[in-house]
Amino acid sequence: MRNIGPEERLKQGLALLALLLLAGFAVAGPTGVLAWSENITALEARESEIAKLTQKRDALRNRVMLLDPEAADPDLASELVREQLGVMREDEVVITLDDE
Repeated sequence: MRNIGPEERLKQGLALLALLLLAGFAVAGPTGVLAWSENITALEARESEIAKLTQKRDALRNRVMLLDPEAADPDLASELVREQLGVMREDEVVITLDDE
């Protein structure tokens, strides 16, 4: 059996500490095994949010195309004028509904 000096023990202790630190990060670090389920849940939430935003973007894109000044959809233009300016024809009747 070989006699190990204090300098050699210090090197071995530091190497062991480094290995334990790496193993700890591999298990409990921000990208470790324990964080996988949390990251998967966050990814699913982001993908759901992206799907909703994509659908909203597509609806807005369609509305913009319908409001093109050169070829505006008359029904949509009429709806917007009535809604935002309160304009109506003389032969129309307004029926209000209570918000309950």
